[in-house]
Amino acid sequence: MTSSIGNGNGGPLEGAVVAVAGAGGPAGRAALLRLAEAGAIVVGSDANPARLAEAVDAARYAHGGATVTGDTVDLLDLAATREWADKTEKEFGRIDGMVHLVGGWRGSATFAETDLADWDLLEKLLIRTVQHTSLAFQGPLQRSDRGRYLLISAAGASQPTAGNAAYAASKAAAEAWTLALADAFRKAGGEEGPRTAAAILIVKALVHDAMRAERPNAKFAGFTDVKELAEAIAGVWDKPAREVNGQRLWLTPKP
Repeated sequence: MTSSIGNGNGGPLEGAVVAVAGAGGPAGRAALLRLAEAGAIVVGSDANPARLAEAVDAARYAHGGATVTGDTVDLLDLAATREWADKTEKEFGRIDGMVHLVGGWRGSATFAETDLADWDLLEKLLIRTVQHTSLAFQGPLQRSDRGRYLLISAAGASQPTAGNAAYAASKAAAEAWTLALADAFRKAGGEEGPRTAAAILIVKALVHDAMRAERPNAKFAGFTDVKELAEAIAGVWDKPAREVNGQRLWLTPKP
């Protein structure tokens, strides 16, 4: 059953059900707004219930009539993540997207000063959450006629700097995991090619209005605005699955 609720224009996201992990952060808020604008039913999750409620309310307010809901989910718990996917598919009849926006950063001044406690944290935030959302949502996305799993990654994964070892390695691992999911989608599609796609959107770093307000003189050279990222996320549905499956989609120049 496909519902068609929202202010979309009959495009590929009209009536689509899209889950957004990390929906309470600036990128998540922008994604909720853009997906709701495109006519999608948006189901956000975040570990912070207050932040999530604000993001959901903002998207609902901006797009009256749009269905935007929020669930507080511990994505470090595989069973809880599977429960979220099952509940979402049962409630809305389908899942057409999982946008993974769980972030986090730790770094050091030099390679020698790397604190391995940073790795322990980033491995959970940037790798384990990807493992759990991909495993939980693979089945529903494969059942969709337009399923997309989207990981947001950083250029540093391809060109690590000395002080970013833990962060870059975590991002690189998350990319590899997502590409393995893409291969599963490719194999499931058989000779006709994949109907569902897993892809990676790569930025240098993200910037949003509050950052600009805090640092009015900063140039944020090469940064991607969260609104631009949200536009790119929505745009992935404009292309056939076979064109985007297993692709790194660069929103910043390649290193």
